[in-house]
Amino acid sequence: MLHWIQYIKGYVSIKVWGYSTERFLNLCGNHDILVWDIENHGDYDTMKVSIEGFFALKTLLKKTGTRASILRKHGLPFFVPKMKKRKIFTLGILVCLLFWILTARYIWDIRIEGNYSLTEDVLMDYLESQGVHTAMKKKDLQIEELEMQLREEYDMITWASLKVDGTTLIIQIRENEMPEYDHSEKEGENAALPGNGMEAGKDIVAAKDGVIVYMITRKGVPQVAVGDAVEKGQILVSGAVPVYNDDKTVRCYQYYEADADIMISYEKSISVERKIAYQEKIYSGREKKILLFGFQDKEWNLSAGKIEYDTYDVSGEKKQVQLLDHLFLPVFYGIKQAKEYGFVQKTHTEEEMQQIMEEEWHKILQTLEEKGVQITEKNVTINKNRDKWILHVRMQLVEAAVTTTDNATPQIPVIENDKEAQTE
Repeated sequence: MLHWIQYIKGYVSIKVWGYSTERFLNLCGNHDILVWDIENHGDYDTMKVSIEGFFALKTLLKKTGTRASILRKHGLPFFVPKMKKRKIFTLGILVCLLFWILTARYIWDIRIEGNYSLTEDVLMDYLESQGVHTAMKKKDLQIEELEMQLREEYDMITWASLKVDGTTLIIQIRENEMPEYDHSEKEGENAALPGNGMEAGKDIVAAKDGVIVYMITRKGVPQVAVGDAVEKGQILVSGAVPVYNDDKTVRCYQYYEADADIMISYEKSISVERKIAYQEKIYSGREKKILLFGFQDKEWNLSAGKIEYDTYDVSGEKKQVQLLDHLFLPVFYGIKQAKEYGFVQKTHTEEEMQQIMEEEWHKILQTLEEKGVQITEKNVTINKNRDKWILHVRMQLVEAAVTTTDNATPQIPVIENDKEAQTE
């Protein structure tokens, strides 16, 4: 703090020599003239003194028979007059300062911390859908509302905190290892009696043609049994539960969201073709470096001439201008490289084609495994000809190929006499 005060007021570095410099320093202390950074160089001493103190040294120099000269001037009082002569430089400083002040009102960088299951791309897409992005004004950012929206949108986010540091929006989240779902049965919420204004229930329908191989119903009325063949869209479990009269006729329906574990077996065929001939990309070794400069979402290349290559790849990196730890400017720069390449016609060997087909088969298995599909039977064949190999797979699969839809069972109007009889 003292250094900044001295810089604002201004000070000078001086050289003192003569008959009695020790007495000169003592008199400076007696007259409350502050000198600092005193260094002895044998025949002379150097020190620093304020502008006001320098003008008060004249009497003391005469009294002690010493002399003094200014070595260097420091501080704002000496800097401002120089800037008056350098108008363009001064204008540049003022423009930069104004630019800094204006850009500091915006968000130029978004950082997400604590995400493991949710990828950064998924979160950034969601933020974009909520109007949160770089180059937005800080005042338009609703911190508390966005924290609540993140927790509501993603069940696995148990805690979210947002803060603005400089021009950076820092989003810190905490994820639950396994989302918690409420499986409790709330009859009062799910049940709907005719005429009470509540929504109808949900039916479970088949998502594929196949045969039922496993079925356990927890809520609703099953419409099929194990071993039955079903078609896509067919109702498997109805959410409309009938309420019967004494004569076994249906009085009304109570509507629920049907719940059941159902497995459907079906047949599926997959064919994959791979050509023996292929084109391999070969780089020629010729490349051209391109300087780039950007502002916000615009980018300019600063290279001389056009790229003369017919086919080339462009790679590189760009960096955003950062003044402080979390203070970014909407300006970036970098270097790109354009590398020329061509194609050479080649053919796979039989061993390579065998490996390619094995990789395709493993991809099919991995995809089915990720979807939770079981393979009960499979028949894999590879057909070869002069141009290509064809992998043909016929499988019998078992999966929970079901979905839900709104219940379409019509409501039966309740007769008033029946109501009165029930009351009596």
